[in-house]
Amino acid sequence: MDHEAQGASAPHILWGEPPRRIEAVSATEARKWLAELDRRLRDEGLAAFADALCARADLTQFLGAVMSLSSHLRDTALLRPGVLAGLLCAEPGARMAELVRQTREAGRTEAAEAGLMTALRSAKAETSLLCGLADLGGWWQGSKVTAALTDFADAALAATCDHLLRSLADAGKVTLADRNDPQGGCGLIILGMGKYGAHELNYSSDIDLILLFEQREMQIHTDDATTLFSRFAKSLIRILQERTGEGYVFRVDLRLRPDPGSTPLAIPVDAALNYYEAYGQNWERAAMIKARAVAGDIAAGEAFLKELAPFVWRKYLDYAAIQDIHSIKRQIHAHRGHGEIAVAGHNIKLGRGGIREIEFFAQTQQLIAGGRLPQLRKLRTVDALAALETEGWIDARARDELSSAYWYLRDVEHRIQMVADEQSHTLPDDKKGLTRIALMMGERDAKRFSERLTKTLKIVERHYAGLFEKAAELTSGGNLVFTGDDDDPATVETLSAMGFSRPSEVIRSVRGWHFGRFPAMRTAQARELLTEITPSLLEAIAATGEADRTFAAFDRFLSGLPAGIQLFSLLKSNPALLRLLLLILSAAPKLAETITRRPHVFDAMLEPAFAGAAPGRSALARRLEGVLDRASHYEGMLDAARLFAAEQKFLIGARLINHTLTPAAAGRAFADLAEVMVRAILGRVTGEFELRHGRVPQGRICVLGMGRLGSRELTAGSDLDLILLYDHAPDAEYSDGQRPLAASQYYIRLTQRLIAAMSAPTAEGVIYPLDFRLRPSGNAGPLATPLESFVRYQKEEAWTWERQALTRARVVAGEAGLAERIESAIRELLAIPSDPARLSADVREMRALIEKEKRTSNPFEVKTARGGLVDIEFIAQWCVLKSGAGGMAGHPTGTVDMLKFAGGELPPADLDALVSACDFFSGVQQVLRLCMDEPFVPSSAPPGLAAIICDLIDMPDIRTVEGALKEHQRNVREIFDRLIA
Repeated sequence: MDHEAQGASAPHILWGEPPRRIEAVSATEARKWLAELDRRLRDEGLAAFADALCARADLTQFLGAVMSLSSHLRDTALLRPGVLAGLLCAEPGARMAELVRQTREAGRTEAAEAGLMTALRSAKAETSLLCGLADLGGWWQGSKVTAALTDFADAALAATCDHLLRSLADAGKVTLADRNDPQGGCGLIILGMGKYGAHELNYSSDIDLILLFEQREMQIHTDDATTLFSRFAKSLIRILQERTGEGYVFRVDLRLRPDPGSTPLAIPVDAALNYYEAYGQNWERAAMIKARAVAGDIAAGEAFLKELAPFVWRKYLDYAAIQDIHSIKRQIHAHRGHGEIAVAGHNIKLGRGGIREIEFFAQTQQLIAGGRLPQLRKLRTVDALAALETEGWIDARARDELSSAYWYLRDVEHRIQMVADEQSHTLPDDKKGLTRIALMMGERDAKRFSERLTKTLKIVERHYAGLFEKAAELTSGGNLVFTGDDDDPATVETLSAMGFSRPSEVIRSVRGWHFGRFPAMRTAQARELLTEITPSLLEAIAATGEADRTFAAFDRFLSGLPAGIQLFSLLKSNPALLRLLLLILSAAPKLAETITRRPHVFDAMLEPAFAGAAPGRSALARRLEGVLDRASHYEGMLDAARLFAAEQKFLIGARLINHTLTPAAAGRAFADLAEVMVRAILGRVTGEFELRHGRVPQGRICVLGMGRLGSRELTAGSDLDLILLYDHAPDAEYSDGQRPLAASQYYIRLTQRLIAAMSAPTAEGVIYPLDFRLRPSGNAGPLATPLESFVRYQKEEAWTWERQALTRARVVAGEAGLAERIESAIRELLAIPSDPARLSADVREMRALIEKEKRTSNPFEVKTARGGLVDIEFIAQWCVLKSGAGGMAGHPTGTVDMLKFAGGELPPADLDALVSACDFFSGVQQVLRLCMDEPFVPSSAPPGLAAIICDLIDMPDIRTVEGALKEHQRNVREIFDRLIA
């Protein structure tokens, strides 16, 4: 379309209905961006359109608000003012249809790959702008937006396939049956999965694909069709996904294919059918509900799905699917009474009451009855809900409430993604960000939005919980009798059927509970409550898949409880809390040890605040000071600190596996706790030290947090890497106490006291292990370093690896004035130019040394594995040192933030790949460091631990996780080798 020509004539803005009114973040900002838009329109020769737009006060108010709320939509409009003019001068549905037609034709009209990529990216930008404006302005409902996005994806994928198939034919690798219709009868099957398959694509969605092939009319001139089509898949991904100056089209995800960790990107049809028949899981059946042939040989794709139907749709009522599907979604705690839903930071897709619960509510019942009732086999979620109501599986209220909630939550999801075109489903955790989403939803403030969202989430949660409460009634039941001296044979049989291999031991232990063997069961009320919950408790224990081990762990936990009435009452009314407790006991050995040795830490999980976000540094510091102030002496204070640290570490870990915290948020929470502990203990140790040795005149100290503490990426098992820096009056030689010490000796001894207080093992454990080996000269240098000496050493003697470590350094405790000097000195040190060749050589050498010392072939060793976190950290540090970005104000210390801050050294595609890999690795590492000490081997690990990992990073099984790890590690290592060469 010639937008300029259209705008130069008498323009008629066809979006005639007034838009839904949304408010700007600030009126000043809205006016600024409107003025900029007006200027750019006139610069493009679109003065007539600009005048027409000015005459529409409703539209200008709306566009000003949009540009203040969404940087993505603002940038798209300002970079392409002619596109905006063209959109507003066409009926939106007609323009969308024309965009889809033009995109589909691009595969035939663009002979060169570069031309196709440019055409697709230009069309995607216009589609995003059109859908964003139509959605925010209320011209289109969510169903229209998702359909339009899916239609565009179909067209872009078809155009890419046309181009690639013709390219293969031109290269003599295949012979097409019809060059004008290269996909027809080609034997290449591309299935769209998830929201793409269901025609429900979201605003910034990936497209999930499965590529299959069978040789039909297309003749393949190679013996290795698998390699040919796998290369086809890589080219397809590159054309759609690669970021260029024009942006990208879609991120492509092929991980839903059979056994993605060990299969090629494209799979023969027969191999896929054999896999599903022999190894297919219920989660794969659920995924196939939404499968749709979207490109390639559509007829062959539909035939494949028809042949696969007996796998997806079982002939008989499939009640067993309920528990299996529910286990996939273990992170959704859709059970009444388990705390309040926190809106800030809530995951709209995966969180409690979210989109995934509605999808699973429908899919589970589709799987149960869809074999006998083909009318339930619907792709779209709301269509499935309507069919379930028609067939009497749910009532009209459930259909209407869940359908309404679905589209409301999809609207929220779209607005989260519209802000910056990021594939996120998580609401901002700050007031400003939450207000932005509220305004985009047409609300006046965050409070009204939070109230409506909370009400919606609770409606979904109630329906989802009700479905699985009904599922519990489908269990086989059986005798559970624990009275008398002899084992009841029927009870032995029941326990065996549940999965207990030593039922007599279970009977003996439960009988002991009833006899008040432990303090928690000494009262009659406690024993009555325990008797009442024993059947559901045993079923929940059996459901962990590690019945005997989990039962033994629960028995040990009970043995340490001082009282039981409150706990048993809560477990009776709160199944989610019981499942969380058993999940810890069965799947997280380290956390289980904590809760077994210190049952009192479980008390904190009973508080309503547990369901919310982790407390920040200020709140933690206040709580800690209150705890320490109650101690009557110094050693008692240290023991209180050890207990506090253990409890808070446990709660962070429990929040992580409970999905209240993301892995990144857990890393920050662990770092906040460590920082608070260091500050508090340094203060107490210093006060105690000064009682005997006084103070050095004008003496000041600060503690530098290094490594993962400095980057705020701490895990449950991390040591704290610290450096203690000090300064004092130039002429100060000794401290002024009863037992004076020379200044240097004073600070060394003080550091030794800090290490002893934090790290000395007692019956209550340690607060944190401390590591001072990153100080100047390492173990050969003094424990405490004058600031002047530290700066001189860094300038004159520091190795490259020490400069790398300095990129993550930040002051975590000490005197504010000295802290400012240290931060300034670090910026100056990092601003010193590095010789690029020497820097790269040193970084390579250090990585090779680490690899030699800690070589591993286990992809779950995500830190040290080839292509793992160390590689990403080294790339980030290399970027900072090479660019000098560390000398700039606001230089971040977190790995992802460093990559983005100094990302000018990286191609955009590399930056995206590194950030994605870092997030993925960090999620796996947080869980493994939290749950166990030894290396994770999927075949020998507790099944529940594998489930925790899968749930946390939203993957269906551990094989898929392993495949994704390997893929990320290959990509990271390729980037490392290419950049630092």
